[in-house]
Amino acid sequence: MTITALAADLEVSEMTIRRDLEVLENQGQLRRVRGGAISVVSRSYEPPFAARQLVEQAAKQAIGAAAARLVDDGETVIIDVGTTALEFARNLKGRRGITVVTHSLPVAMELGNESDIRVLVTGGMVRSGEFSLIGGVPEATFADVNCDVVFLGVAGIQVQRGLTEYNPADALVKKAALRAARRSVILADRSKLDKVTFHNVAPLASVDILVTDACADEPYLEAIRSAGVEVITTGEHNTLGLGAENLSAGLETLGRRRPLRR
Repeated sequence: MTITALAADLEVSEMTIRRDLEVLENQGQLRRVRGGAISVVSRSYEPPFAARQLVEQAAKQAIGAAAARLVDDGETVIIDVGTTALEFARNLKGRRGITVVTHSLPVAMELGNESDIRVLVTGGMVRSGEFSLIGGVPEATFADVNCDVVFLGVAGIQVQRGLTEYNPADALVKKAALRAARRSVILADRSKLDKVTFHNVAPLASVDILVTDACADEPYLEAIRSAGVEVITTGEHNTLGLGAENLSAGLETLGRRRPLRR
């Protein structure tokens, strides 16, 4: 991806792109080379939960609202960990007769005071900073329940590698959650598309529906549809905007398939 193309997509000047590239290089997030720039961030690196809450907020809110419309009153729903899953949980407030099974402490706290929603927390070891529950206890809990639908967040979704996650312990619990539900809905903003991270969770064949903020005509979505996945787009995507943090997300999403040329 050329600097000209990236500047046009983000609606900023080429000077801004060059300046932010320098900032990202100084932060150790990429290395500029002749003819382009390459990422130096490991596939196992997971940005902190608090930092992820500040990224793509509008997209995650839109995804959460769209996904909540897929839930019928009276259903039993598994809600995953992560910032997008938390936005989904917030959109279930006021619903009736729903049973929620979750290994996310933030989700449990968000819905715990809802009188018409039953919340079952799996138990397990708290993962520091993430407030997810990991280990044999949540895996065993999911093995003992039979739910209608699981709403899962992922670090990456790709046609060949399927669903992937940063942390192996989280990935194992996600696998168990997928096995416990009849239907699976993946919640993923556009930065997760065509992305592969450290640990495999499940093949794309295990996914029934993808809810994303990517544009409906995004080429990669057609590949996902061709794999048999129903795709729901929120129509809420905007350009990433200014600043090195937003550019970093842009580079990961827009420049994943080819180097950024200087």
